[in-house]
Amino acid sequence: MVNVMAKIEDLKGKILSGVLKDDDNQELIFTCEDGTQYKMYHQQDCCEYVSIEDINGDLDDLVGSPILLAEEVSNEQFEKEYEESFYGDDEYDKKNKDGQSYPESHTWTFYKLATIKGYVDIRWFGQSNGYYSERVDFVIVGSDQDY
Repeated sequence: MVNVMAKIEDLKGKILSGVLKDDDNQELIFTCEDGTQYKMYHQQDCCEYVSIEDINGDLDDLVGSPILLAEEVSNEQFEKEYEESFYGDDEYDKKNKDGQSYPESHTWTFYKLATIKGYVDIRWFGQSNGYYSERVDFVIVGSDQDY
């Protein structure tokens, strides 16, 4: 089955029957009461790494009540301002003010989800040499599949 691209906003108004996270912090599966399943993950490639850095809140709060908030926020729109403040004036010096080296490219992506029961922030962090995607994929994977 071919995965169909989706947006996190597609969850708004839906009622989840379950949320599963793998042990390696590489993916989440959202199962809706209507049987539709969404997968949040990143297809890893060479010279990059993208994973769930943190989940603030309880994923169980997303189950059994309509999703009231479903949005994505990323640092991409703030990247230039961030790099100037983090790395200083020398754009070629990829060390922060504490002297630590960082990858050429990095992306923070936050997924904000809420029901009447609670609020959950899912924070993904991607890093690469700048030539590979650091984006998180959100796709419809089908109905009631076994993962």
